[in-house]
Amino acid sequence: MLALEMFRSLPRTVAGKAMGSRMPGILSGFAAPLRLVTIDQPRVDRPGWARLRTRLSGICGSDLGALSGQTSLYFSAVVSLPFVPGHEVVAELLEDCDDLTAGTRVVLDPVLTCAARGVEPCENCSTGHTNRCSRITVGHLAPGLQTGFCKDTGGGWGQQLTAHRSQMHVVPEGWSDEQALLMEPLSCAVHTALRAGVRHNDRVLVSGAGSVGLFATLALRQLTSAGEIIVVAKHAHQRELAQEFGATEVVQPSEVLRRVRRTTGAFQLKPELSAPFLLGGVDVAIDAVGSKTSLETALNATRAGGRVVLSGMPAAADLSAAWFRELEVVGTYASSQSETLSNGESKGAFDLAADLAVLEPVVQLSKSVASYPLHRWREALDHAHAAGRLGTVKVAFDPRSTGSSS
Repeated sequence: MLALEMFRSLPRTVAGKAMGSRMPGILSGFAAPLRLVTIDQPRVDRPGWARLRTRLSGICGSDLGALSGQTSLYFSAVVSLPFVPGHEVVAELLEDCDDLTAGTRVVLDPVLTCAARGVEPCENCSTGHTNRCSRITVGHLAPGLQTGFCKDTGGGWGQQLTAHRSQMHVVPEGWSDEQALLMEPLSCAVHTALRAGVRHNDRVLVSGAGSVGLFATLALRQLTSAGEIIVVAKHAHQRELAQEFGATEVVQPSEVLRRVRRTTGAFQLKPELSAPFLLGGVDVAIDAVGSKTSLETALNATRAGGRVVLSGMPAAADLSAAWFRELEVVGTYASSQSETLSNGESKGAFDLAADLAVLEPVVQLSKSVASYPLHRWREALDHAHAAGRLGTVKVAFDPRSTGSSS
């Protein structure tokens, strides 16, 4: 079968790390530690596991970060190379799996928890906080924090992969594959919104208006009692979408502090040779990009004692504001099988994401998903890197396809 495989290459990783942020095109050229290969179809020899045929698999910012060498070496201990990327996956079962029959369409919760690894539940898994699993390097699988980062499971950038029943969520009848594809990033947005600890009528800043920022905005509006939600967006189409997804106001990056200062009555200060910051500001800020600039915008626009949520995989930034203004810096990774709503009710993130996926802005957005066959992977990655500028929110691989992109 055909698959895209990420492999260990120190020269390519160094080249990507040195030039990837300035020359994204090299990441789909000579510096990409990625190759199109023919590999054996996966085999399943453990209860609760099944083979699946990939229908669509998204290209996520974390995938691009791994290919560019921008991802921290911290994560090298929780992946196993070579692996087939792709953790945003819509697939169909090739064989019966527990209560599911062959042919069933599913989306995957990619986290490889204790249940998937065949070990006794750790403290986090036993309480439903599966995204915090502490057994992601043991059991009968190679190390891998998620499907798409583990050499034993395969990933969505291949024609087939394997998954455990605990990871599978049945796609509702009548949904398109594109709509189902958005379930995993929506579930992450649900977790982000609830982890942010927004109180009634809090002012919230969302720094970034790609898929992460848009879905976080929607989840904040639908699942919390946030008041004003200010979204930072670079491009015109992002500004339009952010308003459709629930933003009170959308601003360009250069306007953020001025806009927050006007609303909150904060003071703006300009230190020497450094970015300006506010004394005062929003109650909660979400970094939905993971860049140095985006994170510093969130830190510098948040009031003393406020909360900054790291939704995008974070880059190195000046953390002086976190210390000086006593900010709570909160990480938010993947999604949980037990999310707590403001009324105290607990539900799974994918169940809550399913409620968001039927809302009109999401349905309309799903119609703009751009898909590519595996053999056009260089074009697909180029498109994903330029998605914001080109007006695309989600780019995906369709391993079944041999045609042109849609």
